[in-house]
Amino acid sequence: MTALVDALRRLIPPDRVVTDPDVIAAYSRDEAEWAPYGTPAALVRAGSTEDVRALVAVCAERGVPVVPRGAGTGLSGGANAIDGCVLLSLERMDRILEIDPHERLAVVQPGVVNDDLRAACAGQGLWYPPDPASSPWSTIGGNVSTNAGGVCCVKYGVTRDYVLAVEAVMGCGDVVRLGRRTAKGVVGYDLCGLLVGSEGTLGVITEITVRLRGARPPERTVVGYFDDLHAAGEAVSAVSAAGIVPSALELVDRHCLEAVDRWKNMGLSADANVLLLGRSDTLDDTEADAMAECFRDAGATWSARSTDAAEADALFAARRLAYPALERLGPLLTEDVCVPRRLVPEMLLRIEATAREHDVHIANVAHAGDGNLHPLIITPAGDDAARLRAQKAFDRIVDDAIALGGTVTGEHGVGLLKRRGLHAELDPAAVALHHAIKNAVDPAGIFNPGKVFGDPAA
Repeated sequence: MTALVDALRRLIPPDRVVTDPDVIAAYSRDEAEWAPYGTPAALVRAGSTEDVRALVAVCAERGVPVVPRGAGTGLSGGANAIDGCVLLSLERMDRILEIDPHERLAVVQPGVVNDDLRAACAGQGLWYPPDPASSPWSTIGGNVSTNAGGVCCVKYGVTRDYVLAVEAVMGCGDVVRLGRRTAKGVVGYDLCGLLVGSEGTLGVITEITVRLRGARPPERTVVGYFDDLHAAGEAVSAVSAAGIVPSALELVDRHCLEAVDRWKNMGLSADANVLLLGRSDTLDDTEADAMAECFRDAGATWSARSTDAAEADALFAARRLAYPALERLGPLLTEDVCVPRRLVPEMLLRIEATAREHDVHIANVAHAGDGNLHPLIITPAGDDAARLRAQKAFDRIVDDAIALGGTVTGEHGVGLLKRRGLHAELDPAAVALHHAIKNAVDPAGIFNPGKVFGDPAA
């Protein structure tokens, strides 16, 4: 490993190659609870595409794994270190290179924080829609790697819908540009789209060109209080059946509201067991009023269109605070299943049944408008029996989502935690096709090995 580090320092500015074990330890895992991680040989904080190219060439020649990472906000173990790997941090590649208001696109390095890009675009009357709950901290490179979604993806789509082109370091250190800046283009296979959601297993993305939209009208917020998860799920199904496409439709249960209240004293848990938050960005009140009617018809104890913008923003802020608020209570195992919208009520019932069967505490938040549910399994710190029950509940939720025609991950990625679920969801021929692609573009097998399609029993 000394020879590896020496080789890296000959090609990359030495201060960017780190071997201090205390520093490396802080980069060795993401936020996925109980996902395994190893001991890296070195950490490289790349400052340029050339740094990445040199690192990949050295590692490919020696057969050393490369594990790319952004801000480390992932929830599936996709950025976790492997023994003997080189951790490649892209956090220093954080420049917004271009915002073109005429073509409505931006060119950024992978370390740009999502909210920073959104703010820069807003300053020019433009909007970058993908908005994961981690948007104040997560980076565009990580968002692209997992094909992140967020609150407004129910209407405006996920990260893949906005990536026009990428620059990436592939194979043995080749730098390629994939995609295009034009509104249309069908030359060759969609290799740019292939890299989106590949979780660092096919190459390292070093530059991203994203599509932008014009600024949208002010949103109208609809709030619904429900006595139980099933009634809230029926409201979600009713909104979909009515043909309403809200700009957001989020579910937050009492466990989450109470956790946020204990942390931030927002007083949200006094009135409802389950909160539905809908938003409409149409030019009149018709859609918002129709959504409120769907809430009432499904059994809301109270439903209304909010007329207080500050109150509405506070409610959505509470939705984003749910995960860190619950994390304060103990280890948190985060699910990310997605089911057809009409089956949201059934999936919520199954989650409640799983909590009872395995004697675990499950809180629920959801991008309910597109069927993407995030059950959060809370365990007491140091309680091994509770940890084992939580892991069984995690697997049961995955199995139920597949049984309902859903998927094991809507936006967090497979990483390490969902490998069993992936093999249950995809047939062997599809898995073999993925392996063939991986082998073709990563012949040295160095990019994030063991993740996504690795042996779930390993």
